[in-house]
Amino acid sequence: MPDLLANIGRTPLVPLRQIAAGLPVPVLVKCEHMNPGGSVKDRIALAIVDDAEARDVLHPGDTLVEATAGNTGVGLALVAAVRGYRLVCVMPEKMSVDKRTVLRSLGARVEVVPNAPPTSPDNFRNVAERMAEQHGWFNTDQFRNPANALVHEQTTGPEIVEQTLGRIGAFVAGVGTGGTLTGVGRCLRAKVPHARVVLADPVGSALADWIETGRLGLDGSYQVEGIGGSTVPENLDRQVVDEAMRVTDEESFAMARRLVREEGLLVGGSAGTNVVAALRLAARGGLDGPVVTVLPDSWDRYRAQPWMQAWGQPAC
Repeated sequence: MPDLLANIGRTPLVPLRQIAAGLPVPVLVKCEHMNPGGSVKDRIALAIVDDAEARDVLHPGDTLVEATAGNTGVGLALVAAVRGYRLVCVMPEKMSVDKRTVLRSLGARVEVVPNAPPTSPDNFRNVAERMAEQHGWFNTDQFRNPANALVHEQTTGPEIVEQTLGRIGAFVAGVGTGGTLTGVGRCLRAKVPHARVVLADPVGSALADWIETGRLGLDGSYQVEGIGGSTVPENLDRQVVDEAMRVTDEESFAMARRLVREEGLLVGGSAGTNVVAALRLAARGGLDGPVVTVLPDSWDRYRAQPWMQAWGQPAC
């Protein structure tokens, strides 16, 4: 009988019937928050471990360590439970308390570090790499591991092509590690070459400028978790991206609330970012097919965050 991990992927693709009503083309959302661990990162967690096992560099009883905003950690915790590994997650303090609680509940050791820039030894990626070297742990290294983009090229992209019967006007996604946008983008270049591939980037991230000019923009602050950045992740392939769209925190969180209330989609802030960009693209017209985007994770890991706490306040 298949185990829990066999249920990763093959997520629904559904239209936004209320929010996207009246636009020139439909907007379709890939419900990655419906994976067993509640996010798109379940795909890469399983793929990275499968790849390491196939290369005989990972064995039951070993310890995995990952620098994570939370979702990849949850995916790895599920894989670790099923396959018999220990897990250490290194998280920046910016990330929600809910994510720390979930990870600890799943048996992971959580190390919270300052919100330090990539050049700092306190940066979460540098801390994870140092811990792996010191203890002989396996660094799953989602930002650089090629299994990340490959699993999206081999599963997420083909699923979208099948679910749309090959008719896609554009694909929109944010970038954390770059795996989703790169992998799906490569698939579409091969199977639906006319489809546009668009980065949805938080205002404050440096990546939109890099897509447009080849040079990183100014590094600013923003509250949306899991996407954007001040450096280019090695898994992000600029050659498959046609353009970038910038989305503010306010727009992202307002759209996340609309997705919950108007469409019944229980998602987090980065889903709002993706959908704001997808709606703009659909409204612009000139596309031969629907705009497709992903809903990266579930709302349950943000309930303690101020932006979601505000949803429960009475209207003035």
